[in-house]
Amino acid sequence: HRWLDGRKGSLTEDVSKELLVRYGIPVTREGLATTPEEAGRLAKEIGYPVALKVVSPQILHKTEAGVVRLNVRDDRELEGAYRQLVEQARTFDARAEIRGVLVQEMVEGATEVILGLSYAELFGATILFGLGGVFVEILQDVSLRLAPVEPIEAEEMIQEIQGYAILAGARGRPKGDLKALVEVILKLSQLALDLGDRVAELDINPLMVLPEGQG
Repeated sequence: HRWLDGRKGSLTEDVSKELLVRYGIPVTREGLATTPEEAGRLAKEIGYPVALKVVSPQILHKTEAGVVRLNVRDDRELEGAYRQLVEQARTFDARAEIRGVLVQEMVEGATEVILGLSYAELFGATILFGLGGVFVEILQDVSLRLAPVEPIEAEEMIQEIQGYAILAGARGRPKGDLKALVEVILKLSQLALDLGDRVAELDINPLMVLPEGQG
């Protein structure tokens, strides 16, 4: 936890993911580029299509700021997208510090869920689970548990949301890898216990649940 020493305020996406990796929570393959050429090299290593996201401590809600581009399919598209995103970030907040552009693996064929953690002095850490996207924002379809979360509680969290059928393979959809999902909930619970009040809140949004056996 010495790794968090001296870090205050909001962590950028790449730094936050470094914390998740330390707890064995899987993250997308990615790299930070500071030039379009560097972004091109990273995209070749990762393999197209890729996602591009501007990294700035001042711009945390990247989609709202318009600094995300998904499904970039080749070098030419990447170069144009890189320049546009940096320009858009400056337009959005002229004073924002731009640390570069994250070149990220695109994960396809998965069900998006959200996992969150928030800390309150009275209760300690609460873990939140729900289906991603519109389900969380509009339907408020989530389940909550206080940390530490036991394996059986993690399973209950998954089963008690209304959207569970989507993960369980309703109407010919592939069944999601629920075992892997339980493991991530338990790892997030461990992170919450270890770090206590040092982490006010953390969201993994989206967490991509692949078909059964794929993680």
